Amino acid sequence: MSDKYNQAIANSKVIEDDAAVAAAVKKILDEHFEENNNTEVYKFLFNTIDLTTLKATDSPSSVADFTERVNKFDEEYPMLNNVAAICVYPNFAQVVRTVLDVSRVDIACVSGGFPSSQTFNEVKIAETALAVDNGADEIDIVLNVGNFLDGDYEAVCDEIAEQKAACRDARLKVILETGALKTAKNIKAASVLSMFSGADFLKTSTGKEYPGASLEAAYVMAQAIKEYYEATGIKIGFKAAGGVATTEDAVKYYTVIKEVLGEEWLTNEYFRLGASRLANNLLGSILGKEIKFF
Repeated sequence: MSDKYNQAIANSKVIEDDAAVAAAVKKILDEHFEENNNTEVYKFLFNTIDLTTLKATDSPSSVADFTERVNKFDEEYPMLNNVAAICVYPNFAQVVRTVLDVSRVDIACVSGGFPSSQTFNEVKIAETALAVDNGADEIDIVLNVGNFLDGDYEAVCDEIAEQKAACRDARLKVILETGALKTAKNIKAASVLSMFSGADFLKTSTGKEYPGASLEAAYVMAQAIKEYYEATGIKIGFKAAGGVATTEDAVKYYTVIKEVLGEEWLTNEYFRLGASRLANNLLGSILGKEIKFF
């Protein structure tokens, strides 16, 4: 185990005590949730959504229809900003690229053996490169949790760095799978190693096998992002995904990020919500009636 990885983690002053993290999150929400629970924030949050379809039944025609709904949204709700991105499996990047007509909506692809990250590293690199070749603007990969829990930080970091290189100009989101990491200590270490290795975004969860996003994990990740920015001047994005379904959920993540990272992070360049159900719920909150658009 190489010293530079352990040293990077040891240098971090981000809080590791789970009870202290929970208390800090509760304090933030008690003091600031209500001030953010309003229509203007809902509109902003809608514009941070990575609208996601990751199903075994996805097909070229279903993904094309999914993309057409995003096109249609611009026509039916011209007063609102569209979603931030459409997130699909990498084999559908070209479908989205062909069908997507609206500007300012990116194409995100999960890659690297999603959602388990269990395949050959060569396959991960090839999958990422092919996704970018086929039109992906952003790549969401999963940290190798098995190697991380084994303490093989060099292998973890090398995988991330190699996939970052395969992204070329696309942005790389690293999914920590915080529900498998469990503790603030592990989440801090995974955040530090991911940024150390070239992540452009830290993302909470896949939403597949383990518990999804938690506000406590978001708090630790945001503190690590803040510390990294203060040390390097590099702004790393944050994405909550996995079970973020209600307007109230979304406002809580917004509140934590606003209080830890500040106004600079309140743009869809640095703040995202990965969701499928959330879009309709936020639209309903904005418009004051039940909406089933997506």
